[in-house]
Amino acid sequence: MSGEPGSERVIAGRYRLLSPLGEGGMGTVWLARDEVLYREVAVKEVRAPSGLATSEIERMYARLEREAWAAARVSNRNVVTVYDVATDGGRPWIVMEVVRGLSLADQLDAEGPLSPQRAAHIGAEVLSALRAAHEAGVLHRDVKPANVLLSNDGRVVLTDFGIATVEGSSALTMTGELIGSPEFLAPERALGRTPGPESDLWSLGVMLYAAVEGNSPFRQNTPLSTLRAIVDEELPPPRRAGPLTPVIEGLLRKDPAERLSAEQAEHDLRIIGAGGTLSAETLQAGPYPPTIAAPFPQYPPTPAPTAATRPVPPP
Repeated sequence: MSGEPGSERVIAGRYRLLSPLGEGGMGTVWLARDEVLYREVAVKEVRAPSGLATSEIERMYARLEREAWAAARVSNRNVVTVYDVATDGGRPWIVMEVVRGLSLADQLDAEGPLSPQRAAHIGAEVLSALRAAHEAGVLHRDVKPANVLLSNDGRVVLTDFGIATVEGSSALTMTGELIGSPEFLAPERALGRTPGPESDLWSLGVMLYAAVEGNSPFRQNTPLSTLRAIVDEELPPPRRAGPLTPVIEGLLRKDPAERLSAEQAEHDLRIIGAGGTLSAETLQAGPYPPTIAAPFPQYPPTPAPTAATRPVPPP
């Protein structure tokens, strides 16, 4: 572990680590002070598991960097702001804004299921973040309660783009590798097919179901049985979703082409979040229109030609 509370290690000669904000199996998020701009920041550290091959460590660090620039290219108040990617000790550290509050997962653990109205409000804010990401060519691929932060000032923030995919970038996962939380994976991803924006919408639907019902709809005893249930089992009817039921069912259609559109889903969630109900016309929603435009530039971008290499136009 690179620094204990109180040791105040300085990263990249600039970011002084103060205390842990959160810790998981893959690393720690630190509260830190930017010694140049004199402000508090959050710094994400990833620790490679012991015994991991060098090639795997390099892929982990590459994925961490990708989290930073995937999030940085999305401009939306519901997406965590990335300030910098610092290099220290031969590995990257992501420097982000500090979001003070709880994750949705912590909120559910502490207080139990949410009301449909509260869940709809949170879902609409997350969907706003996803729509902005999709328009920027970014798929999140791991939408779940643990990655949704509920700020003390009422802001809802989608974070952890560490396994996001970006149009135009090379894949950082090996063939057959499953990335993401199994119970939130869309059927097409469970089957190994290429995901699209609608795969994030499925994950949002599972998150909404879990938020109001207290459990995710397809979770089983093992990851494999969970994936089989996602592909083969019918959606257990929501019992506490109330007006949110048609939105959840629309997002959790097995065929991605038949899922509720992002625009329609956000519209419906805003209505429910404000205490309204859906009209008969709303319940006739059409399929999901793709929202990722093409082509997107590769990252890192190709450098502009220099004077020495720039072609000279013919006379």
